[in-house]
Amino acid sequence: MLYSLSNLDGKRLEAIQSLEKELGSPLLAFSSVPVGDADVSEEKLRRLQELEQELGVVLVAVKPS
Repeated sequence: MLYSLSNLDGKRLEAIQSLEKELGSPLLAFSSVPVGDADVSEEKLRRLQELEQELGVVLVAVKPS
């Protein structure tokens, strides 16, 4: 299972913004995304890690849906 930033409707966004003001701190909302991990060869994993380093991001290979 992975998590991505939530797509919030107006009511949920307002509730979060209200709590942000109360806490004095920004909040991030995440939602779960059901995915399976992909089987990758050593070569594909090496290539994936190279691109992660190049771009400064984390990449996750998942099974196509």
